Amino acid sequence: MNIGLITRSARVASGTARSPLDSLNMESRDRLINFATLLAAAAAWVAVLVIVTTQDPRASGQAAFTGAVIIGLAMGLTAVPLLWLAVFGRHARIAYRGDWIRAFRRGGWVAFAIALFVLLRLENAFSLPIALFVLVIVGVAEATLSVDR
Repeated sequence: MNIGLITRSARVASGTARSPLDSLNMESRDRLINFATLLAAAAAWVAVLVIVTTQDPRASGQAAFTGAVIIGLAMGLTAVPLLWLAVFGRHARIAYRGDWIRAFRRGGWVAFAIALFVLLRLENAFSLPIALFVLVIVGVAEATLSVDR
């Protein structure tokens, strides 16, 4: 039998239970930021859908650049809550100060790398050595910025 279910049932029976969406481990502020970021990511993916279905990146340089930036933004915004949740889980479900800033910074790196890869692919300049170089540079920059002082 599930102990968590038993304790939750006991709290519901005693009237001390919070609303069903409340979590004992995650604060509502963190949940709200997760939902807001995922909502922004969904809006960015809708923008990607509009750009991809209405513009030809080979005919217009502006459409290629706009599409790459929007795709990068959508990927970065999608990665932010996942990156924060990975750190949240690794820290035994404790949110430390600066975790959200780190997650948004890492999401920015994801957005930058993806936008650059899309632009390089559209220009037929994408290759494995370039991709590995960009990933190593991003990794070194993130490792430098993540060092505890």
